[in-house]
Amino acid sequence: MIPRYGELSGAPLRPVPWRRGPFPRQGFIDAAGDQAGVLAVVTPNNPTGGVATADDLRALAAACPKCLLLVDLAYGDFADEDLTAAALELPNSVVLRSFSKAGGLAGLRVGYALSSPSTIANLRAAGNPYSLSAPSIALAEEVLRNWPADASGYVAAARAERSQLEELATRLGLAPTPSQANFICCETEQAAWLHAALGALGIAIRHFAHRPGLEKFLRITCPGRSDELKRLTDGLETCLQPEVILFDMDGVLADVSASYHEAIRGAAATWGVAVDGPDIRAAKTEPGANNDWEVTRRLVSRAGIEISLEQAKERFEELYQGTGKQAGLWRTETLIPSLDTLAALARRLPLGIVTGRPRADAQRFLQMTGTAGYFQVLVCMEDAPLKPDPAPVLLALQKMGLSRAWMVGDTPDDLVADRRAGVLPLGFLSGARAEDRSRLQAAGAALVLSNFDELMERLP
Repeated sequence: MIPRYGELSGAPLRPVPWRRGPFPRQGFIDAAGDQAGVLAVVTPNNPTGGVATADDLRALAAACPKCLLLVDLAYGDFADEDLTAAALELPNSVVLRSFSKAGGLAGLRVGYALSSPSTIANLRAAGNPYSLSAPSIALAEEVLRNWPADASGYVAAARAERSQLEELATRLGLAPTPSQANFICCETEQAAWLHAALGALGIAIRHFAHRPGLEKFLRITCPGRSDELKRLTDGLETCLQPEVILFDMDGVLADVSASYHEAIRGAAATWGVAVDGPDIRAAKTEPGANNDWEVTRRLVSRAGIEISLEQAKERFEELYQGTGKQAGLWRTETLIPSLDTLAALARRLPLGIVTGRPRADAQRFLQMTGTAGYFQVLVCMEDAPLKPDPAPVLLALQKMGLSRAWMVGDTPDDLVADRRAGVLPLGFLSGARAEDRSRLQAAGAALVLSNFDELMERLP
């Protein structure tokens, strides 16, 4: 906000880079020259968490005696040293404090300034006459009466969590900057990916994609609660150190465009209903569409013809399994990833399958393609409720004795089940269909893959 206010006032800005290391005291002095009117020092710094010292502030005041020294201590409650008193000993200094951080009252939008009576009088004259609501002021005054007692619990928790997060981030290769705020700031080539991946797990962190010089940085806030900290640390480990990769079968491992999709089309035609590929793909994106018998029934019903699920199943199975007069459509199924790719993946991590197929159909496909040996677990229709229920995903992890997983699916139901199970949801589309990609993104996919090489590239 400081650059924005500077622009509004028409003042040219001279930013001083400070990403790592000690406070750039000389850089501030050089940038100020003999023309600067205000020196703005944010400590702990946002987003890196670095701090200035009392000696730094004294040096700035001595070198730039005509400048107003603006010391922003919004995150000062989390620092090792409170610079409020040291700053107020200096001439022409203004200290800014906030109730939004340690006080947890960000919605009030209340802070306060500390300075000499003459400077405060000037600020009051320049400010808006009705800048805060009466309820906000009343609440802020009540907080002040009990400060810092009301904030001490969160401050202590955040400081302890900060150390844990810095240790974890270092172990995960994220290169955190030393922080004295209620967050850590990490530099990593995977900034965009990790931001999206944690977001897919329902965990929001800050990514500075459009801030020059900060594109590789992430800011991760300390939640202040043990359950939320565990969710955050589990999420980081899941994204950066997965233990297993799970796959849906249809549309991910198995190309079913000439089998299951054709069986749906043929079964619907039995009742005089014509459906095409886009119809089927759209129906497969709906809730509860992991059962192709149900998809068939729905498509026929939408044409105004009511049939039972048993009728849809019977006709679908005749086409898919085959009869004495007609070969089953299952014979047309082919493997989407190459055997070499599956072998390479299996060398990196254990693999498993969570599918809505009947077990016999799933096992037959694996035997037909020679891929059964690559997968350590196979969860099928008979084993648990169908996705989007997380039960089959959780069952697969239970059988493998693992918890940190990525799962690749091609429908929103797959992704919803993954998120509910705490598994990183990855979408997969072998064809370039923009509308299908959008549906997977809307369902929460961290990434929509077009091929298995992209999956290999994302693995640690």
